[in-house]
Amino acid sequence: MKSLCAKEDFPLTKKTAYINAANVSLMPLCSAKVITDWQTDVAINGCLNFNDNAEDTAFDGLRKEAAILFSCNEEDIAGGSSYTELLNSIAWAIMPTKGQNVVSTQIVFPSTIYPWTRVSHHTLCEIRLVKGTNGYTNFDDIIKQIDKNTAVVSISHVEYTGGQLYDLQRLSSIAHEHGAIVVVDATQSAGAIPIDAPASGADVIISGSYKWLCGPFGAAVMYLSPVLQKKLEPGFVGFRSHNDMWNLDPTRLEYPQTAKKFESSTMAFGCIKGLERSIKYLTDIGINNIYEYNMYLSNKLIDGLTALDVNIVSSLKLEERTSIITCTIKNRDSLEIVNALKQRDVLAHKRQEFIRFSPHLYNSIEDIEKTLYELKDILK
Repeated sequence: MKSLCAKEDFPLTKKTAYINAANVSLMPLCSAKVITDWQTDVAINGCLNFNDNAEDTAFDGLRKEAAILFSCNEEDIAGGSSYTELLNSIAWAIMPTKGQNVVSTQIVFPSTIYPWTRVSHHTLCEIRLVKGTNGYTNFDDIIKQIDKNTAVVSISHVEYTGGQLYDLQRLSSIAHEHGAIVVVDATQSAGAIPIDAPASGADVIISGSYKWLCGPFGAAVMYLSPVLQKKLEPGFVGFRSHNDMWNLDPTRLEYPQTAKKFESSTMAFGCIKGLERSIKYLTDIGINNIYEYNMYLSNKLIDGLTALDVNIVSSLKLEERTSIITCTIKNRDSLEIVNALKQRDVLAHKRQEFIRFSPHLYNSIEDIEKTLYELKDILK
C-alpha cells in the first residue's frame, strides 16, 4: 500500500523501524512546532498575545478537530492535561454509592480503574474485575458481571497488552439496559481506529494524546454525551469551570451546559494546541485510511511472525484484531529480544513478559520486513 505520510514529518523513520505507537507514538514535526512556537511566544511576550481572550478560547480548536475525530458536536468535547485527570473528574462526578458496582477487567491499564477504586474507598461501592489471561478477556464474561446494581462499566476500547478490541455498541446496549454508564479509555484506539462516539453508545470516551493520536504529553481529550453534560457536576473544578470564566465572583459557580464544564483550570495550553494539530493531521489523512493501512502492516507482521514460529498471544479474531501484536518466543527472554532489536534500529516494547509490536501510519512495509529480518537473525 502507498505510504500515508512523508518521512520528513517523522524524521526518525528515515533510519529506524519504530513499531511502538502503543507505548509512545512519534509526533509530526508540524505539531511539535505549534507547541514550541506557543511556548516561545509566551516566554518572550508574556500575555501580549496570550491575552484573556486567547486563554478563554484556548480549547476551541481542539473541540473543533476532536468533533471530527469522534463524529460528534463540538459541545460534546472537553480538553484536559491527561486521561487520568479527566477520568478522575468523571469518577467523582458519578460517584457510585454503596450497593452499586463498577465493572472492568483485571487486564485493564490501572489508570482505567484506579479512580473508581479511590471512589470506592469513600463510598464503599463494589469494584468487579473480570479475569483475563495473556492480556485477553472473554467479552461475554464482562457482560455477565453487569447487573441491576452496576453504575459504571469502565473499559478500554483496546486492551494495551494484547490489543483486544471490544464491541462498544454491544457493550453500551447491554449496560444501558441495566441503567449503567459506559466510560471508555480510547488511549489505545483513538487515532488508529474509527470512533463514531454517538453511534457507539458510550457515555464517556477519553483519550490521552501521546500514543495513536501522535500528540504530546500533557494533553488529553474527552467526549461526553449530551445527557451527561446536563446531568453531571465535575469532580474537579477551577476558575474555568464557571460559564463566564472571567467573571471572577467566588460566590457563585454556574457551569456551562456542555462538556467544557470539565475544563477546570490553567494548564500547558501549548500542548492542547499541539494535540489539536496532531488530530487535524490524522483526520486530514482519514482515520479509516489509517486503520486499513495499519491493519495491512500488522497482517504482514503476523504472517512473518507465524513463519518464525513465534507465539502470538494477541487475539486473531477479525472482530477483535487491532494493530497491536503481542507475542512471546519460546526459551527466549522478551527484554533480551527487545534490546537486541533496538541495537538494530527496530523499536518494539516489552509489556509484562511479552514483546509488543504496534505499527502506525508513519511505518512502511520496509519497516515490517526489516523487523522480521532482524528478528530472524537474532533467533539463529
